Amino acid sequence: MSLKVLQIVPGTSVDGPGLRTSVYLAGCSHACPGCHNPASWDFNGGEEMSPDQVAEIVISHGFNMTLTGGDPLLHSDLDAVERLICLVKARGKTVWLYTGFVYEQIINIPRLNRIIRHVDAIVDGPFIQSQLTRALPFRGSANQHILHSDGTPFDLDL
Repeated sequence: MSLKVLQIVPGTSVDGPGLRTSVYLAGCSHACPGCHNPASWDFNGGEEMSPDQVAEIVISHGFNMTLTGGDPLLHSDLDAVERLICLVKARGKTVWLYTGFVYEQIINIPRLNRIIRHVDAIVDGPFIQSQLTRALPFRGSANQHILHSDGTPFDLDL
């Protein structure tokens, strides 16, 4: 069980509310035109790390966690992704997850649906360059939504 980790960024404020530790996982086949991180598309990129190693790093920084990439739901080891989420949640931290899938797709794929049940918020949908926005917090394009794992809108109340 291992994760392909491109980068772990502690103390960021762009991938969810408050300061968070963002974990960038390798691999994405959505290939959204205008993607801010096309280097993350390579499924063979990054450093192999165990979910336990990544969780300890996240916890050591003291911030909540955001999983991004790439697309965590396209990661080559979904068991490792799920374990990482559960380890971080067990330590009392919130977990946000960015994905190019839309919620309706996720809930119809049992394996992905099981993973998102553990997270606090999902930012769903592909980046669409023609819908680029700076007005909506924590999203790159207006088609993207921030949802609870049950699909209800997430109230940012910022």
